Amino acid sequence: MFSLGSWLPPLPGLAWGWALLDALLQGEIPPRVAWGQPGDSLGDTSDPLLPFPAGLVGACAILVLCSLLKVYLYIQCVNNPERQAEKEAIAARRPLLEPLHVLVLTGVLALVGSRVAALVVLEFSLRAVSSILSLGKGAHSSQLYLLCQYSLGCGVSCGLSFLLEGAPHRSWNLALAAGLAGLLALHARRLARHVCSLYELHSRARYCGVCILLLAAGHGIPRLLRNALALTFAVADLAAVELINRDFLSTGEAVRFWTPLTICYTLLVVYMQEESRQSTGRGLVFRTVLVRMGGLFILLLTVGRWTDILHVFVSLLGELWCLLHSGVLLESCWRQ
Repeated sequence: MFSLGSWLPPLPGLAWGWALLDALLQGEIPPRVAWGQPGDSLGDTSDPLLPFPAGLVGACAILVLCSLLKVYLYIQCVNNPERQAEKEAIAARRPLLEPLHVLVLTGVLALVGSRVAALVVLEFSLRAVSSILSLGKGAHSSQLYLLCQYSLGCGVSCGLSFLLEGAPHRSWNLALAAGLAGLLALHARRLARHVCSLYELHSRARYCGVCILLLAAGHGIPRLLRNALALTFAVADLAAVELINRDFLSTGEAVRFWTPLTICYTLLVVYMQEESRQSTGRGLVFRTVLVRMGGLFILLLTVGRWTDILHVFVSLLGELWCLLHSGVLLESCWRQ
């Protein structure tokens, strides 16, 4: 039988291409071809559209976090007459920005590979533990919640990939998760709108159940977020370690990867702790993001793949986008 591959140069790197073209010319359905190495995003034999529902779930998790923090910070500003300007800034409506925010985050989280997402999750977990141990509870807690936005999205995506791996109806499970996450994000956004519009009136008149509940227990929102984030990142850390370790064929390969990773992350945490003691403000936050992603970029240049390098740049865009979107909330946290 005629085979196009027999008439073309026998290049090993293009063998899969010749086989694919032969199958198409002969009217056959070609088998899936394994690209790259195990765990590589190009070697994933699953539906290429599956990362988008996982990215949507991560984006919805970020939206819920920001909405609840917006409610908490707005209530704090209402109770303080000196923070009326902050209250107006928090309550300002941006009808087109929220859908765009969700779309951008969904695309970024869908494009980022599981390997880089896992590294982002582990780095933030180490940094969060270090910050909690050194600073304890206080005004910096709300700022830490805002700084974890992109890491939270990566953690949710990693957790879903880990929990749904091998599931018989993975596509339906992801669709259900995306629907539930979207519903939760929609209700959280409505709550934030309601509070920013009517909380002052309803809290004085005492005839709105939601506002009365927030008046009595609104101070517990940070504790609720802390517990939810602790559980989320605990699952995400386990998933991240599993997703990274599956690429190694031997213990030696794992040691060659984890040793420089541990050293790099430890140095990053020490540097950022010293930097936070010397300066504060928005400039510090953006410098921290650049240093973190720069360290990850240099690390993956030595032990990563070329796709990981591209995913680092995508992660940098995601981090910067989250910080720019929550600029008003960050300013309010710094002034607490």
